Amino acid sequence: MKNVTEQQGGSVPLDEMVCFNLQAAARAVTAVYRPLLEPLGVTYTQYLVLAVLWEQGDSAVRDLVARLQLDYGTLTPLLKRLEQRGLLTRRRSDQDERTVIVSLTPEGDALREQATGIYPVICETFGFTPERAAEALTVLTSIVAHAADAHGVGPDRQGAGRTQ
Repeated sequence: MKNVTEQQGGSVPLDEMVCFNLQAAARAVTAVYRPLLEPLGVTYTQYLVLAVLWEQGDSAVRDLVARLQLDYGTLTPLLKRLEQRGLLTRRRSDQDERTVIVSLTPEGDALREQATGIYPVICETFGFTPERAAEALTVLTSIVAHAADAHGVGPDRQGAGRTQ
């Protein structure tokens, strides 16, 4: 594979485009998660919301937006569906009515135990040893950081100026 700077006037073949392969990998990961999440009755993005709540406990919507790098238009209906399923609640903060706090219900917290085997299956499926997982995380977090620096997207940049 030629270095990108060595490509002289020609287009880069699709299979050599890092971003195409990143997109393909993201789709592949989501496809592997799908059957693992079916017994829980949640989508991959819903699972990520639950994972943040399992990790951090009650969270403001704005904090979920930042942590998951989603926009409010994506997250709000997703939270509504999880609330309708009885997995979480949303309420206005007592300190600031503009802030919406998301909390797990006992049913949402109970899913944590059912989900404990999912990540090990993912690691096994993709051949992630602890070392290989650390290498992948380094590359992926670097991509996110470079995107944030270059274009104002990524962690702590989504939903700026909005309260929730």
